[in-house]
Amino acid sequence: MKKLKNINWPSFLFILGYHILLLTLLPLYFIYFSPSKLLIGLTVGLFIASGLAITAGYHRLFSHSTYKTNRFIEAVMLFFGTLATQGSALRWSHDHRIHHAHIDTENDPYSVTKGFWHAHILWMFKNESPMEKTQITADLRRNPLIAFQHKYYVWLMVGVNLFTTALVWLATGDLFGAFILSWVFRQFLSHHTTWFINSLAHYWGHQNYSTEHTAVDNYILCFLTFGEGYHNYHHTFANDYRNGIKWYHFDPTKWLIWTLSKLGLARNLRRSQETRILSLMLKEHKEALIDKIKHSIIDKKEVVEEKVHKFTDSLSEKLLHLQALIKELKEAKNDALKMPESVKKLSIELKELKKSFRKDWKEWKRFSKSIMKLKAA
Repeated sequence: MKKLKNINWPSFLFILGYHILLLTLLPLYFIYFSPSKLLIGLTVGLFIASGLAITAGYHRLFSHSTYKTNRFIEAVMLFFGTLATQGSALRWSHDHRIHHAHIDTENDPYSVTKGFWHAHILWMFKNESPMEKTQITADLRRNPLIAFQHKYYVWLMVGVNLFTTALVWLATGDLFGAFILSWVFRQFLSHHTTWFINSLAHYWGHQNYSTEHTAVDNYILCFLTFGEGYHNYHHTFANDYRNGIKWYHFDPTKWLIWTLSKLGLARNLRRSQETRILSLMLKEHKEALIDKIKHSIIDKKEVVEEKVHKFTDSLSEKLLHLQALIKELKEAKNDALKMPESVKKLSIELKELKKSFRKDWKEWKRFSKSIMKLKAA
């Protein structure tokens, strides 16, 4: 009986119920009907809009405050976030902030250490922890739009989904298709792709930035979650508005936030310093190389280990020098008393140091690859 009392019955019955509904009605729809291109397009469009509202709104705006925007954009994010049916922004952010603060511990609400399926879905079937006494979301409770959405969430969730389904029905003339595809199936996709970040992105992938937590970078998930798959980076640098930091990284959420900033609709975009990112990567790669050498068939292991130490020490010194030069140049540009020649000199010095560092970094990557190819003992 005690276990039954600990179950969040509304959440359990809702999630179980729509899965059964989808499993029953979707095959029937495809047996008797054929979806139009417009219906498919609208379903995909609503999936993208609601997904980006979760990633750019619930996650990077509300949960982590990686950028700021105006009330209109917040309202749009909340509208499509409500459409995604993942709870209110306040509850979502509360659970996510606790996840970051207590990752992989008993207090982590969706810790993967309790099992893949616990992190993916089962954690939602437990009674929710109260939010009223915690200060973890005090900033969000002061936001009238977020407070309104949280207070009337169930009604708003039903309302916006009925509204969009009605619009799809009017556009396509297909009520059954509008309901089962643009609402239920779209909701199914939205849920499981987001849940994969809690489960699969802590389970299968690469740890390029930190091994102190279970989060991994999973490039397949990036395409399913609008850039959220760079999860090891995110847990290491949670205050960065980007998850994929390279220009070629597939991160539509980052592109959306950047575009909003260029249109004057977003500001104060937070980015982690490149020197800090590289320093952490260097530390992690060094530890991985030392471990590889110790467990490999190779002569004179001490000599190779010493080379790794010298290489990383040299790169670390250059990164510290780069960091100091960047700071000095920034201060010089902001100081009206500094001569233009001084700023120019610092700029040239910084350019040369960056060039030298890039050359050494390429050599380090080649050296690292040669070590990682060593055969295990």
